[in-house]
Amino acid sequence: MPAANDIRKGQVIKYNGEPHLVMETQHRTPGNLRAFVQVKMRNLRYGKALDQRFASTDTIEVLPTDKRTLEFSYADRETFAFIDPDTFDQIELSAQTLGEVKNYLTAGGKVDVLFVDDKPLTVELPSTVALKVVESSEGIKGDTASNVQKPATLETGLVVQVPLFIKEGEIIKISTADGSYLGRA
Repeated sequence: MPAANDIRKGQVIKYNGEPHLVMETQHRTPGNLRAFVQVKMRNLRYGKALDQRFASTDTIEVLPTDKRTLEFSYADRETFAFIDPDTFDQIELSAQTLGEVKNYLTAGGKVDVLFVDDKPLTVELPSTVALKVVESSEGIKGDTASNVQKPATLETGLVVQVPLFIKEGEIIKISTADGSYLGRA
C-alpha cells in the first residue's frame, strides 16, 4: 500500500472502511515537528466532506476506480437502468444512489458514473440538460413590470421557475448545479 505522501487529488482511498474521494492534499513540514499530509476528502456514500491529517509514513489503501459514460434507458419505480454504449451491458442504480440526479434524467441522456471496485458509487451530470415543459400556468397579461416568473413542471417531475413567455411543450435548458432556468433549447 502506498504511503500518505503518495496520495494525489482525484484518487479514491479507503478511510474508516468507507470510500473517500481526495479533493485536495498538502504536504507540510512544520518547524521541528514531523512531516504530515493534510487531506481534504469527501465520503462517496454519504457526501460528507472532511479534513484529515495523516503522518507521512502512514499507509493508505487506494481503491481502483473506473469512470464510464452511460446512457439512461428507463426507470422502474425506485430502480433506474443505464446502458453502457460500448459493451451494451445494463447497469441498474437505486434512487437512493442517484439522489437529486434523477430529476435531470431523460431517455438517452448521458451521465458519467464512477465505479469503485466495479460498484457504481457516484453519478455526474453534464452542466446543463434540455427538458420539456409538461405543465405551466398562463402568464397574466400586463404583468411584465419586472422579471416575473412562474412555476413550470418538467417531464421528470422537477418544478422550476421560468419566465412568463414559456409555454407547455417547449424544451428549455436547466442548470444541473442549482436547477435554475437558463433559456430555451
